[in-house]
Amino acid sequence: MTVQAQIEQKLTDALAPAHLDVVNESNQHNVPPNSETHFKVVVVADSFDGQRKVARHQSIYGLLGEELAGPVHALALHTYTREEWADRFGEAPLSPPCLGGSKAEQSQGE
Repeated sequence: MTVQAQIEQKLTDALAPAHLDVVNESNQHNVPPNSETHFKVVVVADSFDGQRKVARHQSIYGLLGEELAGPVHALALHTYTREEWADRFGEAPLSPPCLGGSKAEQSQGE
């Protein structure tokens, strides 16, 4: 099972999300081809009602502790209640471009 599939399965089992989008963004970073190290996760769940963003993120970190201790280097979390998701018209923010590794050095030299 891929890391992406593991993340999807764990979040689906624990949160029963109304919407879940797990995007492998590793190709946007300075990592080997086919890596599974950088992910963007968009979750809409009823269990987030009444929770602050920090608590939402902490719950996801707890669910994905094994992945975060291993192959996952970066996890961009976008957590919403159904109402918040509707207010955003079903759109999560775009991820910023990566400036890590050799890309940061190139950017500084320009």
